[in-house]
Amino acid sequence: MIRAVRATDRAEWELLYQGYQAFYGFPDRSEAFYDKAFTRLMRDDPRDFRGIVAEQHGKLLGLVHFVFHPNLWRDEGVCYLQDLFTSPESRGKGIGRALIEAVYAEADEAGVPAVYWLTAEDNYAGRMLYDRVAVKSPFIRYNRKS
Repeated sequence: MIRAVRATDRAEWELLYQGYQAFYGFPDRSEAFYDKAFTRLMRDDPRDFRGIVAEQHGKLLGLVHFVFHPNLWRDEGVCYLQDLFTSPESRGKGIGRALIEAVYAEADEAGVPAVYWLTAEDNYAGRMLYDRVAVKSPFIRYNRKS
């Protein structure tokens, strides 16, 4: 079942989000970090992040977080899919695709057809899925020097 994240999902959501953070090299996030992120998801603020989870037999198997934001090139704005993660034991079963498609459906319902995301260059397993459900952009991302 693909559905919006609920307040009762807090503990399982955090385990999944910890896995996501570790995957991208941030394994030591504080409890305050997770509290703040989950609080934002629960606020139901249309200008902030939303969360969707994949659930089977009462257990969360994956999550996705996304946000709508303005864009000067598109009057309707765009949708940024920031976080996508599935538990290691549930990979290869279509859950990632279902979560992406759920974001696509939310974007379509909001009248915001442009959905984009970033991934690590070496995320080969994820990129195999992304190549099937999206078109790779020719853009290169730069970050401000610390």
